[in-house]
Amino acid sequence: MSLLSRFHRFSICLLTSVLFSSSLSAEIRLARFNVDATPEIGNPVAYVPVRSITDRLTARGIVLTFDNQKPVVLSAVDWIGIYNSGLDVWKEKLAEAAETTPDRVTIHSLHQHDGPRCDFGTEEKLKELGLEGKYFDNEFCLETISRAATAIKEGLKTAEPVTHVGSSKAKVEKVASNRRLLGEDGKVKLMRFSRCKDPEAIAAPEGVIDPFLHQVSFWNEETPLAVLSYYASHPQSYYGMGDVTCEFVGLARNARDEEVPGALHVHFTGAGGNVAAGKYNDGSEENRPRLTERLRAGMEAAWNSVTKKPISEEECRWVAHKVLLPIPEDLRKEELTRLLESEETADGGKVAAAMKLAWWERSQREWNAEISVLRLGDVQILHMPGELFVEYSLAAEKMRPEHFVCMAAYGQGGCWYIGTEIGYWQGGYETGKNASLVSPDVEKFLLKEIESLLTASEQ
Repeated sequence: MSLLSRFHRFSICLLTSVLFSSSLSAEIRLARFNVDATPEIGNPVAYVPVRSITDRLTARGIVLTFDNQKPVVLSAVDWIGIYNSGLDVWKEKLAEAAETTPDRVTIHSLHQHDGPRCDFGTEEKLKELGLEGKYFDNEFCLETISRAATAIKEGLKTAEPVTHVGSSKAKVEKVASNRRLLGEDGKVKLMRFSRCKDPEAIAAPEGVIDPFLHQVSFWNEETPLAVLSYYASHPQSYYGMGDVTCEFVGLARNARDEEVPGALHVHFTGAGGNVAAGKYNDGSEENRPRLTERLRAGMEAAWNSVTKKPISEEECRWVAHKVLLPIPEDLRKEELTRLLESEETADGGKVAAAMKLAWWERSQREWNAEISVLRLGDVQILHMPGELFVEYSLAAEKMRPEHFVCMAAYGQGGCWYIGTEIGYWQGGYETGKNASLVSPDVEKFLLKEIESLLTASEQ
C-alpha cells in the first residue's frame, strides 16, 4: 500500500460524542488543576543544563465532566515539547485520573525554549549510547505527570457547575511577526527568528500572522471559573543559557491569574510555527517585560469584551481523529541508525537522529498523531500537533466564519514543524529536513481533516 493511500485510509474518527439523553437535568461541571513543572538546577532543559530558575513552570488545565459523556481534559505545559511516547504517557495517566479515555485528553506544550523536553522512547535510545540524563530526564517527567494526575483527582472532588461559556478576542500589538521573509523569486530571503537585530528584517512588514488573541471562558452564572487563551507566536524573548522561565506568555498568564482571582488562566500557543516576536524583539533582557505587558494587555482587552452565552450538555461535542501524518521519503531508518552508531556523530546529532528514529518508528503503524475538536455551542476549539504554520489556523476560521474558532498547536511534538505545501518549495529553516518530519503533502491532508472535525462536531 502506498504512503499516500495509507495516510488517507487510516485517518479514522475515534469518537463523535452522541448524547443519549436530552434531560434538562444534564449538567456540565469544571475541575481545575495547576501543578509545578519546574526542573531542578543541573537538570537538562532544551539546550543546556539548568543554571537558574528565573520563574517557575506549571502544568495546568481543566477537566469538563458531563452526565452523558465521558470527561474531557484540556491542558498546557510550560515545556519546549512533548514527543512521541512521552505524549502517550501524559494522555494515559491524565485520562486515568479523570476517569476518561486518552482520546479525550489534550496535552499542549507552550514551547518555551528554556523548558524541558519529554520523550521516553528517545531517552531509551540515548541510554543505549551512554547519553542518558543529558538531554531528557524521564524520572522528572514522570514525577510531573504524577503530580498533575493527583491534582486532577483532587480537583474533581470540588468541581463546579458550568452555566455559561464566554468568547472574545482582542488584537495584540507589536508582538507577532512572520519569521520567513521572501525575496522577489518567492523563496525565503531572510529568517526573522524570535530575536532579531538585522535592520532589514526589522524594517520588513509583520507578514502573515493572526494578530488576535482568542479567549474562551467558563462561568457558573456570574462567577468565572477558568479562562483559556490562544495566541499564535513562538513564546521566546531571550533564551538558551539554562535560565528556566515560563517566558512572556507565562508571565502574562500569571498576571491575569492575579488580576482575576478565582479563575484559572490556561494559555495555549496557537499555530505559531512560522511566527515569532523577531520584529519587536532584539533579545535584550529589558524587552521581556515589554512583550509580557503587550500580551497581558491583549488578554485583558479580550476579557473586557467577553460575550457570555448559556451552555447545555446537548450543545457540547467532542470529536477526535487518529491520523497518519505523511513523512518525507528521505526519512529512512537505515540512515538514522547509521548516524546513531557512528563515532563521528556528535552528541547533538545523535539526539536528533534518535528523535527522528522514534518518529519514523511511530509512523510505521496506522497512526502517529491525534487531532480533535471540542464544540461548545458556537465555539469550536481545535487541538493540533507540531509547530504548525499560522496558515492552518487562519484557514480553519475561514471554514466556519459563523463560529468562534480557536486553535491550540504543539500537541504531538514528534513531527516537529508542519509547514504549508508552498512553504517546502520556498525553503527556509522550518521546512528543512532538520526541522520538519512531515512531507509537503501534509497541508492537503490536514486541511481535509480539520474540515472533517468541524463538520462532525456539528452533527
